[in-house]
Amino acid sequence: MVEHGGQRLPGVDDGAPRIVFHVDMDCFYAACERRRKPGLQDEPVVVGMGYEAGESHGAVATASYEARAHGIESAQAISTALDRLPRVEDASADEPAGHYLPVDLDYYETVGEEVRDILHDCADVVREVSIDEAALDVTEQTSWQRVDGRTLAEGYARHIKERILQEVGVVASIGIAPNMSAAKVAADSEKPDGLTTVEPGDVAEFFAPLDVEDVHGVGPVTARELREMGIETAGDLAAADPSRLDERFGERGREIRSFARGDDTRQVTPVGRPKSLSSESAFTDATDDMGALRERVAALATAVAERADREDALYRTIGIKVVTPPFDVNTRARSLPGPVADADLVSEVALDLLNEFDDATVRKVGVRVSNLAFATGEQASLDGFESATRERADGGTGRSRETGSDEPADRSESPAEPTDGQAHFDDFAEE
Repeated sequence: MVEHGGQRLPGVDDGAPRIVFHVDMDCFYAACERRRKPGLQDEPVVVGMGYEAGESHGAVATASYEARAHGIESAQAISTALDRLPRVEDASADEPAGHYLPVDLDYYETVGEEVRDILHDCADVVREVSIDEAALDVTEQTSWQRVDGRTLAEGYARHIKERILQEVGVVASIGIAPNMSAAKVAADSEKPDGLTTVEPGDVAEFFAPLDVEDVHGVGPVTARELREMGIETAGDLAAADPSRLDERFGERGREIRSFARGDDTRQVTPVGRPKSLSSESAFTDATDDMGALRERVAALATAVAERADREDALYRTIGIKVVTPPFDVNTRARSLPGPVADADLVSEVALDLLNEFDDATVRKVGVRVSNLAFATGEQASLDGFESATRERADGGTGRSRETGSDEPADRSESPAEPTDGQAHFDDFAEE
C-alpha cells in the first residue's frame, strides 16, 4: 500500500482489491409506512403513486413481500393490484386483503436522510444511487482478512445493517464485493434482510450459475435477446463470443460480458446534480390499450415531477419515450419558454405527446424532464409555450437499439454510465 503518514495517498491505487458495499433498503416505502404505523408489520402493504384512498387509478410504487405473495408488482396498475388483493376496507373477514397507502415522498426522504447519515458516517466515499440505494467504498474502513471463518468486511457490513435497523427502524440488504456491479448483484441475491459476500477471485464463479437477467445492466428485453442467442446464464454470457455480442448489441454487449466475467473498473464516486430526471416502465406484454398507456404515463409524470420538486429543480423541456416492438425507441419533447416546476404541466404535456402513438403497440414508456436549473428564481410564464422540439433517439430516424435497462424492475445504474448525470428510475418503482 502506498501510504503517507499512515494514510493512502489520494488518487493512488496500490492494486489491492477494493471493498465495495451495495446497500439496498428492502421495500423502502412500505418499510417507512411500517415505521410510523407498527400495526402494519407482517401485513400486506401496497404503496401507490397517483391515487387516493377509495380510488382505483394510478400504479404500484412498491409492495411488501407479503403483498408480492398475492401477485402485486411494482409499476402494476392499482386496478390490477386490487383485483388480486382487495383493500382491507372492502374485503370480507375471511379473505386476504392489503393496506393501500398513498406515497408520502416527503416522509420517505426524511427516513432516507437518516439512513444516508449512517452511510456517510461509515464510509469515506458514498455514491447515492437513489432514495433507498447506495454504493460505498469501505476499502479504508475494513479488510478482506478472514477472522473466525468470515471476512472483516462482512462483520463491518453487519455493523452497518444493525445501525440502520436500530437507529432508523428499517431493514437493509447489503452486497459485498470488489467492484460495484458484483456488489449490486450480491445485494439483490438474498432479499430481504440479506448479506452476501463475494470475495476477490470468486466473482466469476459467483456469477456463473445466475440467470443472465441477474447480470448488472441486463433487463428483460436484453435477457430475451440473449436467450434467443442461446445465452441463458451469466456463465454463458461470460464465455460468449465477443464478436456475436458486438453484432447484436454493439459496445454495450462487451460491457455486460465484462460484468458477467466479474470485471468492473468503475470507481465509487459521488453523483453530482443531474441534468435530467426520468422514469420508465415496461409492460410484461406489448399493448395497444391507450387507456393503460395513459394511466402509466400519468403515473410516471407524477414520479418525475415529485423527484424534481425534491431536488429543487426547474425544467425547460418535458418529453416522453415510447418503445415499440421489436426494439424501436421513439422520443418526443416539448420546450417551454423558461424553467418551471409544474406537476400538472408535466402530465399534460406527456399525455399530449403520447397522442401521436394512439395506434401503436407499445412495450415501454418513459417520461423525462431536462434542461434543469437549480438556481432560485421566478418561474417563466407558461403562456404560449412552444412545441417545436421533437427529438428522436438516434438523431432523426426514430429507430435505435433498445438499451435493455428495463426499469422499473431493475433500478440499477446503466453499465454505460450517463455522461449527463441523468437520474435513474428510482422514484416510480423501487424494487
